[in-house]
Amino acid sequence: MDRFYSQHSPFEPDFEPDINLVDKIKTSCVLVVGAGGLGCEILKNLVMTGFRNIHVIDMDTIDLTNLNRQFLFRASDVGKPKATVAANFVNSRISQNAITPHYYKIQDKDDTFYRMFDVVICGLDSFEARRWISSMFVGLVDDSDPSSLKPIIDGGTEGFKGQTRVILPTLNACHECSIHLYGKKTTYPICTIANTPRIAEHCIEWAFIVEWPRIFDYPLDSDNYEHLKWVYSTALARAEQNNISGVTFSLVTGVVKNIIPAIASTNAIISASCVNEALKLISGVQPYLNNYMLYVGDSGIYSHSFELEKNPDCLVCGNASHSIKFDKNSTLEDLIDYFKNNPEL
Repeated sequence: MDRFYSQHSPFEPDFEPDINLVDKIKTSCVLVVGAGGLGCEILKNLVMTGFRNIHVIDMDTIDLTNLNRQFLFRASDVGKPKATVAANFVNSRISQNAITPHYYKIQDKDDTFYRMFDVVICGLDSFEARRWISSMFVGLVDDSDPSSLKPIIDGGTEGFKGQTRVILPTLNACHECSIHLYGKKTTYPICTIANTPRIAEHCIEWAFIVEWPRIFDYPLDSDNYEHLKWVYSTALARAEQNNISGVTFSLVTGVVKNIIPAIASTNAIISASCVNEALKLISGVQPYLNNYMLYVGDSGIYSHSFELEKNPDCLVCGNASHSIKFDKNSTLEDLIDYFKNNPEL
């Protein structure tokens, strides 16, 4: 980083970077949540920007299918923890150990762990994990202690589309405030799946929604290769009976796991945006994003930023209270059904 700052620049010849600011970037404690396609790019960008006190947490292990876009991993790493391998790879390329890995679920760590960070960057592919992180850091805020507010930078990609958002817990919109913006998983009518399949996805859905429960008395495990192979062969047979083409093992995996293809170039763009926001938040060199940036790259290049409004009635960061009345004969099942029918609570 020092060599980078000493190179020729567009600034005046007498320009000198503030050494205190450089040291602040080096010492600020950054947490990266997720070491997948987006997380690998974020770790690389953080180190190249000058950050040297980075932690990464991820519960997942490396799969062969990760190697085409998660460039810190090699074939020999398959089966190993993503966080550990990513940290070791980056640390081996620089003169010091800048990244500390944590091979855990995010829920395994308590608030003491999360209080140690100055900023958090999320590269998650799970909405529930995003909600949990958002809720955790809202709960850490103590109005009498400004340092308890930890900015969250959330990145996400979906094919050629991506987003970056900056969350200042309790001050602007958290994930729960914008829960209504998330789309629902594509589903197919059960009558179409069972009786008149028309596309490959119908055959696959029939295999694991209709046939699997009929034949087996235990649930399908989407991470079990033998289970996926059974779904593939069953769906392929049904597709051939109905003159439908297109059933492949990769499509079966995508449908069963609800996988959206990840594009390396989109990960690179969004991770750069996330780290840029981290640099602005730590250094104050530019105003940070307020508070959402959308990127669309499937038909040209388009980006747009706008402010997501805070929901004053948000159950996580708002102040609203809710009263629920039940008669004395109500059961626990009635309460559970009520929450199922009112998911916003």
